[in-house]
Amino acid sequence: MSLKNDNSSEEETENKEEKPVKVKKPGPGEHPLQFIYTFWFSRRTPGKTTAQTYDQHLKKVFSFTTVEQFWAYYTHLARPGDMPDHSDYHLFKDGIKPLWEDSANKEGGKWIVRLKKGLASRCWENLILAMLGEQFMVGEEICGAVISVRHQEDILSLWNKTAGDQMTTSRIRDTLKRVLNLPPNTIMEYKKHTDSLRDNSSYRNTDMFMR
Repeated sequence: MSLKNDNSSEEETENKEEKPVKVKKPGPGEHPLQFIYTFWFSRRTPGKTTAQTYDQHLKKVFSFTTVEQFWAYYTHLARPGDMPDHSDYHLFKDGIKPLWEDSANKEGGKWIVRLKKGLASRCWENLILAMLGEQFMVGEEICGAVISVRHQEDILSLWNKTAGDQMTTSRIRDTLKRVLNLPPNTIMEYKKHTDSLRDNSSYRNTDMFMR
């Protein structure tokens, strides 16, 4: 699951049955988050994949409901900069699966930021801390975030529920620029999940696929 020093093969990971991930109740003195979140991991070889096989690659790593629980798990994870190509981390609100087809995502979209190699670990941590800290100030619009490690670049994306709400998507974009401290010339793209589904209706090429 991309835990540090985890040498298990991808094939072994894929063949394991997904077990329910229990959420611990907040302990004494812990600081509850506004939402429960679940961390997912996926890794696949380049080539064509279907929606069903993509779903099979998704593995739950842990769920958490407090700041302290997050750090207890997060410190044991490999950073994106240390992960092999074609690996993805997904951090989503509990109950929302990191799939375009999920009921919470299907009317939404995502902001996509392409990163030069070497920036993924810092940008990913800045993004998820901003998300957990409710810095985007858009109510329940944020669904989750994804970091996709690729050969020549890394791809960061932030998913929201309502693609048609331009005011909300613009606020998310502006906050994203701020929390990532992006250079003025950084290219950002917003893509609706319905467009992603249409573009990938017959197959999904994992080199181009950006969840």
